[in-house]
Parts: sequence; structure tokens; C-alpha cells
Amino acid sequence: MIRDKKNPNKLREVREEMMISKAELARRAGVSALTIDRIENGENCRMDTKRKIILALGLKLNEKEKVFATEAERLAHERAVR
Repeated sequence: MIRDKKNPNKLREVREEMMISKAELARRAGVSALTIDRIENGENCRMDTKRKIILALGLKLNEKEKVFATEAERLAHERAVR
């Protein structure tokens, strides 16, 4: 799992820009606030969880790169962290 301050997702940045709390995003997405926290801290998550978060942010699924790194970016990040 990814645990690095330079994590490949922009969830915290997007959430704060939209002025949504972790608890509110978790409620909208149907996941726990702990899950949101883990993702914001760089841990990976299931595709279904990503889908729920993207939709809860009011984005379309084809806008996922606004929040989550592409698979190539994520793999490059994992290699760099090791």
C-alpha cells in the first residue's frame, strides 16, 4: 500500500477545494471516514470505492484523473517510494 506524503491522488486537495469535510464525503460516498483518511494518506483502494468517491464529489467517471492517478502514475509512484 502507498503511504507517502507525495501520494498519487488529489482527494484531499479536491475535497478541501469543494469545502467538504471527510465525514460529509464519507456519508455521500457510503464509505467510512477512516477510508477517506487512508486514501488521502496515499493508500490504495478498490475500484468500486474510487467510483463511489468520484460520484460523491459530483464528478463524472471519465473525470477520475482529477482525483485519482492513472495506473501508470500509481505504479511509477510505487517504484519511486521503494
